[in-house]
Amino acid sequence: MTRVISIIGGKGGIGKTTLSCNLATALAECGENVVCCDANLTTPNLGMHLGFHLAPNTLHDILKGKAKLKDATYPHSLGFNVIPGSLSINDLQDVDVGKLPEVALSLMGKYDYVLFDSAAGLGREAISAIKSADEILVITNPDMPSVADALKTIKIAEELNKKILGVVVNKVSNTRSLQKEDIEYMLGYDVLAEIPYDRAVEKAIDAKNPVVAFDPNSPASLEFKRLAHSIVGKEFVYKKTRASIFFDKLSRLFKR
Repeated sequence: MTRVISIIGGKGGIGKTTLSCNLATALAECGENVVCCDANLTTPNLGMHLGFHLAPNTLHDILKGKAKLKDATYPHSLGFNVIPGSLSINDLQDVDVGKLPEVALSLMGKYDYVLFDSAAGLGREAISAIKSADEILVITNPDMPSVADALKTIKIAEELNKKILGVVVNKVSNTRSLQKEDIEYMLGYDVLAEIPYDRAVEKAIDAKNPVVAFDPNSPASLEFKRLAHSIVGKEFVYKKTRASIFFDKLSRLFKR
């Protein structure tokens, strides 16, 4: 049975694409058959994160009827498939975002998981991504503006009778303004994961490689893996390698 999950969050820049590509990677590591699709047509970034920014065919071409689904689906070396968006402004012409649910329907039965990296805000693109999914994963930062925007998005998803899996809090640090309990109280859903602020994430983005693969033992990577295991229904057991133990000790030494 295919699970179609849209990753949404009202505010821009909160980490939807980072969550999408790392969750896809972690799910693939769990043995799941996954495709990750860039549903942000105006400002698509998934291809840039994964090295498919120059793809000859994209979701834009599918929605315009210029390409078939299989022609815009690319295998990633990490074991999942990618449907990127086009970076060209010209490709925004004649794109019917209302056809996104048809794309989701076409992917049913071909994958275990279909992940939609949605657009920011509450416009037609974001709503179309919500309509295309069976389940919604909400992402926010631990601050009031982000949580307020997430709440608006949740209300729309609820009105469309979508199942809310829970909330992912991204960029968590010691200076966070809202705690986990505060966010759960305001949004009305459990926090499934708290992704810590981690410089390895920024380095991974520059390398066009999900941090789960770029630095598997980093704090953010471990939390992405825990999230994937919880979605699949498996227990996550972290086993440190000799190399990771060595580097942990070395890191602590330099922090003194």
